[in-house]
Amino acid sequence: MRQRSMMFCLPLLVLLVACGGSGSAEVVPVAGSTPPPAIPPAPPAQGIRTITYGGVSVQVVIHIPTASVKDALVLYHPTVWFDDQTLPAAENTLENFKRLLQRDDMLLVSVAYPQQNREIGEGLREAEAALLWVKNEASRALGLSINRVFMAGHSQGAYVATRLNTLHPTDGVIANAPGPLDFEYRCLLEERGSAPGSQECGLMVQRYGPASANPEPYRKISLLSFTAGFKADALFVQGLDDSAIQMRSWPLFKQSVQACTSCQRPVFLEVAGGHNALFISFEAREAFNQFIDQRRSR
Repeated sequence: MRQRSMMFCLPLLVLLVACGGSGSAEVVPVAGSTPPPAIPPAPPAQGIRTITYGGVSVQVVIHIPTASVKDALVLYHPTVWFDDQTLPAAENTLENFKRLLQRDDMLLVSVAYPQQNREIGEGLREAEAALLWVKNEASRALGLSINRVFMAGHSQGAYVATRLNTLHPTDGVIANAPGPLDFEYRCLLEERGSAPGSQECGLMVQRYGPASANPEPYRKISLLSFTAGFKADALFVQGLDDSAIQMRSWPLFKQSVQACTSCQRPVFLEVAGGHNALFISFEAREAFNQFIDQRRSR
């Protein structure tokens, strides 16, 4: 994949003044004229870079706001089937969460973790490296002071953030429509022709045989197997009009997490809407910002 370096966009006016321009007219000050307007603040910087932590490299999309940065939000994209789609998915995820935030003063790092020819959860290695880079090296690498670190994700990105919450402490995790919740059930439907085929189930069949004959590997990577040991408070958002596959297992997941005695505080929000409920529901957006603001003020 062609690497793109971190790029910062400057206003066109600044570029013209800095570089000159053929045919540009010299401006001569006139006594008593109105003072020139103040130079507008620099725009937010956004770009792509490859980061490495613990020998593991991954591409990330970074948004640095104009306001003074205090905290960071690490983002994880939903399912894509091919790795040439991971970077666009990470960029789209960053834009979606940027629109959710009610103020632009957080460093956003959206992780293009790979998925092609990988089992569900195998991209966790790169996703984890990005989180640890933000926690331990981003301040020095970007010249910023970062206090708190949050995670958020949508769909399989929420699955990734939830699993990382069992491994590393952060200041809070937001998971919208996390899944797959019950991967065995999903692949059984595909096996029986009741659901369209997917790359993820197809890969599992190649490696382990069908779910009907060998269910354990499918159960092992289901999110229902990761409902304990959360190291940070978590906000789980679920649209009640999501797919039948998701809604069949959602009550089981919710009940299991709420019964956890080794978890930090989980919060569940169920709203009208489908798989993208967090991004279209006013109630969900308010809860998202309140969840972050309450933990930023501690």
